[in-house]
Amino acid sequence: MPKLLCVYCSSSSRLEPKYYEAGERLGRALVTRGWGLVYGGGNAGLMGVVARAVKESGGHVVGIIPDFMIERELAFHAADELITVPTMRERKRLMAERADAFVTLPGGIGTLEEFSEIMTERYLNLTHKPVVLVNQDGFYDDLLRFFDRMVAERFKSTGLADIFSVASCVEDIWVHVENPRPFSADAIWRPLKPSASPETAG
Repeated sequence: MPKLLCVYCSSSSRLEPKYYEAGERLGRALVTRGWGLVYGGGNAGLMGVVARAVKESGGHVVGIIPDFMIERELAFHAADELITVPTMRERKRLMAERADAFVTLPGGIGTLEEFSEIMTERYLNLTHKPVVLVNQDGFYDDLLRFFDRMVAERFKSTGLADIFSVASCVEDIWVHVENPRPFSADAIWRPLKPSASPETAG
């Protein structure tokens, strides 16, 4: 079983062609570099493009999809593993467990929720897997400025910028995935030191 790259992205079929082209390049490159794909299991939009590119390149696809989406014929049945779950929360949990790294392409509110959740888990020292945000053509510029404001107004610590890496295009993803920047959690979230036992105390 290859390492699995979790890809968060849009299910919209109304995007500009450049986004689908980037998704196809990611799918092909992922296989070339020895990775498999784990994702939300859909066949529509950018999600479907990435999954089909992986399969057509001979790669391994793991799709994790809620049952209500299967009922609406939104599943990618060509996946090597298509895992059905009851809820969106369970979907995200399994994707995070199976993944060895995370990449977020341009997307909508669902994509932003997934990225925010895994970013929070990394901040809380619950995962140490690489997280990469693909800021294609400045798509996430406003989000990155918002993060800067969080830090400036002390809603988050200055380490926020180290939780994830930013790639400007698909081709820049790999240096961040395969050589992730070090991240040290804030002191409150680091492992607790064991308390002294009564025999050794004093």
